[in-house]
Amino acid sequence: MGPAALSMLLLVSCGGGGASPVATPPDTTDPDPGNSGGSDFTDGVFQPFSNFEMLCVAPRTGIDSSTGTSFPDSPGTSTDENYWIRSWSNDLYLWYDQITDVDPQEHSTADYFDLMKTFDLTQTGSPVDRFHFTIPTDEFQALSQSGISVGYGANFAILASTPPRSVVVAYTEPNSPASSDPANLLRGARVLSVDGTDLVNADSSADVDSLNAGLFPEEAGETHQFTVADQGSEEPREITLTTVEMTMDPVQDVQIISTSSGEVGYLSFTDHIRPAEQKLIDAVTQLETAAITDLVLDLRYNGGGFLDIANELAFMIAGPAAADGRTFEELEFNDKHPVFNPVTGETLTPTLFYTSSIGFSAPAGEPLPSLNLSRVFVLTGPGTCSASESIINGLRGIDVEVIQIGSSTCGKPYGFYPFDNCGTTYFSIQFRGINAKNFGDYTDGFSPANIAQVEGVEIPGCYVADDFTHQLGDPEESRFAAALAYRLDGSCPATGGTGAGRASVSLPPLSAVDGLVPKSVWLQNRILGR
Repeated sequence: MGPAALSMLLLVSCGGGGASPVATPPDTTDPDPGNSGGSDFTDGVFQPFSNFEMLCVAPRTGIDSSTGTSFPDSPGTSTDENYWIRSWSNDLYLWYDQITDVDPQEHSTADYFDLMKTFDLTQTGSPVDRFHFTIPTDEFQALSQSGISVGYGANFAILASTPPRSVVVAYTEPNSPASSDPANLLRGARVLSVDGTDLVNADSSADVDSLNAGLFPEEAGETHQFTVADQGSEEPREITLTTVEMTMDPVQDVQIISTSSGEVGYLSFTDHIRPAEQKLIDAVTQLETAAITDLVLDLRYNGGGFLDIANELAFMIAGPAAADGRTFEELEFNDKHPVFNPVTGETLTPTLFYTSSIGFSAPAGEPLPSLNLSRVFVLTGPGTCSASESIINGLRGIDVEVIQIGSSTCGKPYGFYPFDNCGTTYFSIQFRGINAKNFGDYTDGFSPANIAQVEGVEIPGCYVADDFTHQLGDPEESRFAAALAYRLDGSCPATGGTGAGRASVSLPPLSAVDGLVPKSVWLQNRILGR
């Protein structure tokens, strides 16, 4: 996963703490766009986007591996590609009437897409649409279909992005360069330098670029040197990591904890990718066999992905008595499409909880196992987003109690279908999701009830900062321990409720922080297949 796949610059100098939301589109006029062809621009007049589909500056040739057929591209211009974006956005974008109509001949394609959205702000000053992005189609297919990505297998948490910076290992992928000899990185290891650049204090633009390049490499075969301090060790060590293409493991840790009041299951789930389907089925089958009485579902680093997988997991938690025949989520498109799904053509009806596998990685049509639980403990963080929030909202819609342990989630009740045009896959908000109780208004996320300042929809639970002094799945890790304690007497840790870790810019103790684990931007969303 390289910097191009990220939604923000992760490490910055003291003077560059990130861009502020703006209420008006930026001036991205290209003084020499070099465009030709396309149609004459008339403000407010739109042709069907199919008229411009796959008219490409650089047509692809050969066979599309995802379909087994030839690429449908034909020679075109950047203006043709921009006209496709313009008409497609006008038809499908949820807030199409808030897009300022702009002449497609005056901008590069990348800049033009950035203009095709609302620039309104929420009451708290955040952009209404924080989720507008593109990704190369081949990269999206590799990651979403098979979980293949480029990297070391180390998922870094950014605890402080400006000097004095703090970056630690949140978790690693099994059998990856990061988790194998000689690196053997574990959760909680601090990164002190990258390729000889002081990560904590370096402040020049060149140093920041070097740090980002090493932490978030773009291509396989890159080699970078790191100085790290392992959790519990005062002595730093030097390691060398080389990037490879690897398959992500979205379900790494399944445990059964014996307590005096019954067996408690723990399940870590990090990404809603297609391989997760079979892994989740296997995990729930294991927990079902153990006859667990409660489940701790760890979604703290799960930014989303395919909504269908969220639906399956929610059913497997609730079981048929609670979920069969009930609405998991209902999609609402813009007012041009009140009756039919504009992408699939199907009549808009609520999506029920799936009771059988859909065939992403498990055989299609097989009955799903179920835990038949009336409540679930969900461990959350600021990276818990989108499809992960749909699990919370969908279960709450059928009166399965969700107890939140951690910090506020990201707040994304919106989603989209991916559209490929000329080798770029476009993601533009197309629908809003509501649960069986017609609720979907959680644009500031969900917040545990005892947090000092409620940022989102308040639900039962405890604010607990992330704890990098223990491995994920360790019953003594602060969030897991808080869930186990809450199930006994409904109490929260005495240190809960501060929310201080979210804004920390010093080098905080690793048991009192709340960092962000950057991932490929499509994994921070809810996506429907076609």
